[in-house]
Amino acid sequence: MERDYSQVRRPGDVYFFATCLVDLFCPEAGMDAIQLLEREGIRVHFPEDQTCCGQPAYTSGYADEARAVAKVQLGLFPNDWPVIVPSGSCAGMMRHHYPKLFAEDATLKAKAEALSERVFELTEFLVKVLKVNWQGSGKPAKLTLHTSCSARREMGTHLHARELLGQLAGVEVLQQSHESECCGFGGTFAVRQPAISAAMAGDKADALKETGAEKFVSADGGCLMNIDKTLEKRRDSFRGQHLASFLWQQTQGEKR
Repeated sequence: MERDYSQVRRPGDVYFFATCLVDLFCPEAGMDAIQLLEREGIRVHFPEDQTCCGQPAYTSGYADEARAVAKVQLGLFPNDWPVIVPSGSCAGMMRHHYPKLFAEDATLKAKAEALSERVFELTEFLVKVLKVNWQGSGKPAKLTLHTSCSARREMGTHLHARELLGQLAGVEVLQQSHESECCGFGGTFAVRQPAISAAMAGDKADALKETGAEKFVSADGGCLMNIDKTLEKRRDSFRGQHLASFLWQQTQGEKR
C-alpha cells in the first residue's frame, strides 16, 4: 500500500542517515544526495553516531543483534524532522521492521513507530514531498536502472527513480529483462551462499549490459557494489553509478 503523502509538509530541516555501505564504499553518493537536498533549500543534519540500520543481522535471523543496533539509531533523531535515507532497503528496514523489532517493549515500540513515520527514501522524498521538477543538463546519457528487490517491494523506489530520470532532458532509460530479480547481494546472503550469489549477480550483470546502456544506476549501495565487482572480475568496463550521484551530475545547473 502506498503511503499517504497528503499530510506530509515540506520541512525546513531533515536528518540524513547515510547507511554504512554509502559511508564506507561510496561516500561521494552521500555528499551528492546532501547537495540535492540543500539545493532545494533544506537544512541537512548528519548525526555522527549513526552506524548500520541493523538489516543484515535482521534478515539473517539475528533479532537480538539487530535490536541492539537499531536501538542506538532510535536515539539519534530527537527533533520531529524527516529522516532521509539514500537506500530503499535500509529505509524499508527502518520504516517497516523497526516497530516489529521492538514489539515486546511498549516504550521502544512507540519510539520506533514514531520514527518509522518520518523515514523517507531519498528519491521518494524528492518526488513526493519536495515535488522537484528538474530539466537536466541535456547531456546525453543512455542508462538502465537497477533497484534492490526489497526496495521495490517495501518502498516502491523503482517508481520514484523512474519519475526523476524521466524529467531529465537527454537521458534515455532502457528496460532490462530481469528488472525485478535480485542481484544476489542480500546482506549476508552473499557471504553465506557465495556460489548462488555469484550466479545471480552474473545474470543481473548480463541483463543490464544487454540493454545496450552506457552504464546502470542504482540507489542501493549493496547492489551497486555486488554488480560492479562482478563486472570488475570479468574485466568488463561496463559499470554502475549511485543514482544520487547521477542526478546531481545531470542537474548541477538547476536553480531552486
